[in-house]
Amino acid sequence: MITEFVRLLITLATTAAGFQIAAGPWSIPGLEPELTTVWGAVLGAGIGYVLGGVAGRRVERFVDGAPGWFENMTGPQVIAGGAGLAVGTVLGAALGAPLVALLPPPVGWPLAILVVVVLASTAGGVFASKATEFGATTTRSVGGRGEGDRAYLIDSSAAIDGRVLELSRSGLLPGALWAPAFVVDELQTIADSADRERRRRGRRGLDVLEALRTEREDLVVIEDSVPERDEVDAKLLVLAERYGAMLVTTDHNLSRAAGLRGITTINPHSLGEALRPMLATGEHIELLISKPGSEPGQGVGYLEDGTMVVVSEAADSIGEMLEVEISNMVRTSVGRMFFARPAP
Repeated sequence: MITEFVRLLITLATTAAGFQIAAGPWSIPGLEPELTTVWGAVLGAGIGYVLGGVAGRRVERFVDGAPGWFENMTGPQVIAGGAGLAVGTVLGAALGAPLVALLPPPVGWPLAILVVVVLASTAGGVFASKATEFGATTTRSVGGRGEGDRAYLIDSSAAIDGRVLELSRSGLLPGALWAPAFVVDELQTIADSADRERRRRGRRGLDVLEALRTEREDLVVIEDSVPERDEVDAKLLVLAERYGAMLVTTDHNLSRAAGLRGITTINPHSLGEALRPMLATGEHIELLISKPGSEPGQGVGYLEDGTMVVVSEAADSIGEMLEVEISNMVRTSVGRMFFARPAP
């Protein structure tokens, strides 16, 4: 439909142009003026029909591909850019009108069009560059952020971990909760993975976000895409800096990078570790020895919170409750681990 419409317009334009040219200084000597203008109009129509078809197909491809240009733009950027184009077009038309009026048409019209294009493009770019401020205002309003409240950006690792749900229920996340759209997309990609373990983790993250959305009205999925960054972690850092938000994540490296940038982070895993009851050296506990350890003679048991306890000389007690004495505690990248021996 677009192709035929463009072809019709171009054909009409070239037909009129051919008629005018043939009636002017390009008239063919020896032919009647009426016949000359007819031939000019026919020739113009033929050229317009061919060129119009080519131009129409190009315009149709242009229109069909236009939505793809805005893939990496946020809604506020598109709206602000469109408003800028409108303002620039009106201003350009106002400044270009004197050029059309004062200069000959072959000179005035091209210059006026150039002024309109330059001003519209410039205004569109300027307005779009300020869209982040508009987006920040909109997001804060939708997220229910009050004056002085902090917002919390939820990372995919925190959603998968699940303890952010308990933090929310405990009232330890009093501000608005924001889940960036690209984090939701990442969780969906993980949930659609062919690997069963990754698929389980992705679905758990989506379930946690759904539970938060059900329990809290201030959980908002924000659409900021941060097209200038490719990695999800980098996008999160940009958003946290832009909005002054806290970052909720269990990713140790992301927490370190955020700390270097002055971004406050909440790590549910580290918080859970800090709140676990501390066992003192020499304390006696009852422990189920559930499996052999990595060294000969060792047995391994677990506390109620999942903390591993490695017990020496307990390989023969697998499947039995054993009274053990705590002898040492070490911290690892995944948390605490205790060493013990059978109580005397």
